[in-house]
Amino acid sequence: MRFCLLIMAKSPVPGQVKTRLCPPLSAEEAADVAAASLLDTISAALDTSGAVPVVALAGMVRREDVRDALAECVVIPQRGVSFAERLVNAHADIARFRMPVLQIGMDTPQVTPSLLESCAEFGEAALGFALDGGWWALGLRDPLRAEVLRDVPMSRADTGALTLEALHGLEVRPLPMLSDVDTMADARAVARLVPGSRFAAALTQAAVAR
Repeated sequence: MRFCLLIMAKSPVPGQVKTRLCPPLSAEEAADVAAASLLDTISAALDTSGAVPVVALAGMVRREDVRDALAECVVIPQRGVSFAERLVNAHADIARFRMPVLQIGMDTPQVTPSLLESCAEFGEAALGFALDGGWWALGLRDPLRAEVLRDVPMSRADTGALTLEALHGLEVRPLPMLSDVDTMADARAVARLVPGSRFAAALTQAAVAR
């Protein structure tokens, strides 16, 4: 089965990404960690059977390695002011592909192709909660159904529960719970799960530099 694997991403610009890692990281180190997380995520997406990787991108890309990775994906600009609005618009923009969509972010570099492939197996919808109460993955048979996210407050401890409530009426498959990377504690825990990843290497390099 072919499906659209939608990655919501922000260009890793110092001072604009992973600011909750600063301190102890500098803005430049946090951007390096964010870039590594995005690159690991794109790599997993490209290796996922049946996936058509689409990156909804915010910001201008300045890094050559990120530009090279994005060249292997379909890239669309994020549209909207709030994150909820950008989510809704990204799903609407990929509806033209007439495929089910599995949407993730760039904060779970521990995802694997096998995990993503299995998460794409759902009927009407799927939702993967994050340990902090949000969610890391959303599956929709019809991407236009994402309209229900418009009024869901994001980045809160109850975002996952409110998103599930907004999907009322759809059969929602629960996906595995993952930790996304917001804090240094999150970053260290995720790095331990994927010690050979770009993400873990970037975090280690930042620690060594200190």
